[in-house]
Amino acid sequence: MIKIGTALFEAAEQLEREKGISKDVLVSSLCDALVAGYKKHIKDKDAENVEAILDETAGEIGVFRTKLVVENVENPDTQISLEDAKEIDDEVEIDDEVKIEVTPENFGRIAAQSAKQVITQRIREAERKMVLDEFLSKKGTLITGIVQRKDERNNVIVNIGKTDAVMPTREQIPGEYYKPGNRIRVFVLNVKETTRLPQVIVSQAHSEIVRELFELEVPEIEDGIVEIKSIAREAGFRTKLAVWSNDPSVDSVGACIGPRGSRIQTIVGELKNEKIDIVRYSLDPVEYIVNALSPARIVSVDILADEETRKEAFVIVPDDQLSLAIGREGQNVRLAHRLTGWKIDIKSESQAVQMEKQAQKESVEAEETEEIAEPVETETAAETETTEATEE
Repeated sequence: MIKIGTALFEAAEQLEREKGISKDVLVSSLCDALVAGYKKHIKDKDAENVEAILDETAGEIGVFRTKLVVENVENPDTQISLEDAKEIDDEVEIDDEVKIEVTPENFGRIAAQSAKQVITQRIREAERKMVLDEFLSKKGTLITGIVQRKDERNNVIVNIGKTDAVMPTREQIPGEYYKPGNRIRVFVLNVKETTRLPQVIVSQAHSEIVRELFELEVPEIEDGIVEIKSIAREAGFRTKLAVWSNDPSVDSVGACIGPRGSRIQTIVGELKNEKIDIVRYSLDPVEYIVNALSPARIVSVDILADEETRKEAFVIVPDDQLSLAIGREGQNVRLAHRLTGWKIDIKSESQAVQMEKQAQKESVEAEETEEIAEPVETETAAETETTEATEE
């Protein structure tokens, strides 16, 4: 047996406290390392029935080989005579198995070299698996991290505890300055397994981060009384949120806003003053489109197509509401389209009147063209008849 003292167990306990890696991982790694070292020492990688046993009380470890008790020994590596076995255990019988210590002399140095390599590898594997399992369970949720730096690709590196996460440029809020040391909330977008520590991809631009924040701040959403039906977001600028109440006595919009706007103000502050429009979801497409285009006032909504693959609506607004309904660079109508799933064509009242007049004019011109064409066709027919009669 090799004397190892108590230092190993103290190191294992410290590793468990600091990194959360079980003490059993270190012990099993040490035993496997000794077995590998022994097989290398005897130059037999396929040696069977070899194991390392650790006596934690005595602080000793040794290599043992299980051998079968037989009358005539044919293979000394796997068999032992009854006479020799009796020296180890008086009660042993034929066909029993006994463990024989085979720890070589001066094996400590070889064992230490093998153990160092194996233990380091096992610790890395255990740490990688632990981090992978932890963040796979957190995928699709909000976590808090600390900004570390920006890499050469302009990705933000965020420390999220046991590992660093990556926030790609496309997942960052446009114009936001990520100062090292600042605490930020991020959405765990994906977890990729690598040969080293798992790569965690996080986001501050994903629309689901809005859902998570509302679930944290609005108890009615957490309880299932209020549902978030749809979210359309342009990170850093504006978000539209469609909500529905399963309880007629609970106002879905009011619950999200909170007393004196306290809930929505907290969320807006978390999103760096991003504007949020909370609208009521409706099963009636006309009402839903009207709500989605708020704060613009709507004169009328005409459904042009309501099919599974094609949903189109024509919306008329007052002249002074056209720019508000469309929004800056089309943002309001674009978000309303993504929120509702409807293609929305917006015109002002004057534009609608002009379109109607133009349509009437084109209709009249078409009718006149048809009337002119009819006599020509009659005349042509008459000429044909005359020609045929002359030929006869």
